[in-house]
Amino acid sequence: MSVNTQVHLSKTENNKKSDKTFKPLFPKQAECSYVSCYCEENVWKLCSDVSLRVPVELDRCFVVFISNPCRTVPLWKQRAGREDDRLVIWDYHVIFLYSVDCKTCLVYDLDSELPFPTFFHKYVTETFRTDQVLKSDFHRFFRVVPAKQFLQHFASDRRHMKRPDGSWIKPPPPYPAIRTSIATHNLDEYINMDTESGPGEVFNLTDFVQRFYKIEK
Repeated sequence: MSVNTQVHLSKTENNKKSDKTFKPLFPKQAECSYVSCYCEENVWKLCSDVSLRVPVELDRCFVVFISNPCRTVPLWKQRAGREDDRLVIWDYHVIFLYSVDCKTCLVYDLDSELPFPTFFHKYVTETFRTDQVLKSDFHRFFRVVPAKQFLQHFASDRRHMKRPDGSWIKPPPPYPAIRTSIATHNLDEYINMDTESGPGEVFNLTDFVQRFYKIEK
C-alpha cells in the first residue's frame, strides 16, 4: 500500500519550526525503556519518567492510542516495516505527545524511524499521510489521554500477548505488569475508538491534526 498525498505545510512554517530549539524531555532514545510490541507500556514508562524527573511538564504531555474498529491502521516510517516506505499495518499503536506551548508539539515514537522527538507536523505527514485515499477499514482514529490520567488508571496483565496455550507471542518486559489498586487490565478501553466511552477524547485524523498543530497566523 502506498499513498502519495500528504499533509501540506508552508516552507515558511517549516523553517520557523526548525529554527526553534528545545531542551530534550528525555535522554537519548537508546536510554529509554523499550520492549518490542509493548508500545503501551513503553509510553507508560515515558510518562513515569517525566513524572519523576520533570513533574512540572506532565500536564503538557499526552498519550495517544491509534486504532479503528477493524484494528487495521497503516503507519509509515515504522522500524518494523520491511519495504522502502517502512509501512506497517498495526492493530493499534501508542505514541507520546509533548505540547510544548500553544504553537509547538513534539512526538516521541520509540517504534519510528523518524527522529526522537519529531515535530508534530513532520510526524503526521510522514507517518499518517492521509485518510482520503484509503478504504474506510484503514482510517485512523486517535484516543488522546492526558499523561497524568494514563499513569493513574492504565493497567495491563499482558493477556493480549499470550497464545491460547499460555506461551508468549513476544517476550514481555522484565518488570512486573502495570496495575492499579482497582484494575489489573483495561487496555481494551484505550484501544476502543468509541467516542461515547473510555478515557480521554477520540478524534479522526483531521480533528487530531487540528487539535495539536496550530499554524501561526
